[in-house]
Amino acid sequence: MTPPPGPAASDPARARPADLLITGCTALTHGPQGEIVFIDDATIVVRDGLIVSVTASGAATAGAGPGVGPERAAEHIDGRGTVALPGLVNCHTHTPMVALRGLAEDLPAHAWFNEWIWPVESNLTERVVRLGARLACAEMIRGGVTTFADHYFAMDAVADVTEESGLRAVLGQAYFSSQGPEGRAASLDFALRRRGTAGGRVTTCLAPHAPYTVDDADLAATAGLAREHGLLVHLHAAENREQTDNSLARHGRTPIEVLEQAGLLDVDLLIAHATGLDTARDLPALRRARGRVAVASAPRGYLKFAWDTTPVRALREAGIPVGLATDGAASNNTLDVWESMTLTALVQKHAEHDPTWLTARQALDHATRQSARAVGLGEEIGSLAAGRRADIVLVDVTGPHTQPVHDLAATLVHSARSADVRTTVVDGRVLMRDRELLTVDVPQTVRELGELLPELVDRSHGRRVQEYEG
Repeated sequence: MTPPPGPAASDPARARPADLLITGCTALTHGPQGEIVFIDDATIVVRDGLIVSVTASGAATAGAGPGVGPERAAEHIDGRGTVALPGLVNCHTHTPMVALRGLAEDLPAHAWFNEWIWPVESNLTERVVRLGARLACAEMIRGGVTTFADHYFAMDAVADVTEESGLRAVLGQAYFSSQGPEGRAASLDFALRRRGTAGGRVTTCLAPHAPYTVDDADLAATAGLAREHGLLVHLHAAENREQTDNSLARHGRTPIEVLEQAGLLDVDLLIAHATGLDTARDLPALRRARGRVAVASAPRGYLKFAWDTTPVRALREAGIPVGLATDGAASNNTLDVWESMTLTALVQKHAEHDPTWLTARQALDHATRQSARAVGLGEEIGSLAAGRRADIVLVDVTGPHTQPVHDLAATLVHSARSADVRTTVVDGRVLMRDRELLTVDVPQTVRELGELLPELVDRSHGRRVQEYEG
């Protein structure tokens, strides 16, 4: 790849030291058609939270002007032995649910929701939400996730934790129609109050839970509010085939057709899961969408619940971005988006009975550009390029399990693991360096959360926040 020309040496910005300089790494970049291009011995220059340039080191030195080098940067990272990637995006999760990790295992979805998760969630307090989100942020930083899309309760606490952790997030206050008009109003209030906070790292959305818990009138009202205020809508839909079959039996429409009738396909929409798509009916509806519609896929959870998987190939052919996700750790046990990338490649081969699909490079595309587009940040993150936010992770590929490297894309997808992430940077700020977390106190968080667990998991009261019917 021919490096783009750098700013002229006379550019006043060049006279200032860079905030961050990463040298000696291999950089994963994108070519003109979105193809993945690796730049060896790369130098990444960061200033004011933005990437200034990503170039081969020789080109960077030649075009940078005098005095530019590690000594001209406030902070320098030696990236030798690592690959620099755009920070990963967790396109759908519920961060506070790490507090429920491993609580209800080996159950069908009905029992999991009705007998365990929704009774326990009726015990939630803001403090539990805050601590769970803090632990989740630590896990994601260590796994190379720099942005997450969260859809849950007590979201002011999650927004606060996002700010203190240094991560980027797209946050929505979830609501059900059973809450009455107040639920939708609270979701809008949160979205308007908190968007653009944390120095611009928090963006917000409206978050109706799902078509089976939010009625047609509320869905239509949500679409109107999204248009009025320029907000993304983030919800669950067609989570499994049973939901689609139940919707057809009750309403004569699939969940996707319910969304279309409500006007939600004509606004920016992020659909979680969509493993239960009726492709003959739903793909035409999605193609008719006038809004920016995307899907978040969390393959590990589908394997656990014995669901079908998201039809990535069909969605991709329909022009629908598919981003990678983990869902909450209560169902998925982990917030490891790296694992989601690997499983997406493997599960799609199995689902399509085609070993040539999904390739390692396609998996990396879903993990980077498509995930950024899915959460509505496709112009800001998802690529290492001049003008993008400096959300960068450095992955160590010197371990025995990643050597030798014949095909770097395959090494990243099928051999590397999230534990190989050495350094995580968001907006040019280093959140983890050489595996040391710099913004979250994990031991203290674990101790405080542990004190609250007995009360949290008490189901003796017989209440639940909602009824799962599919």
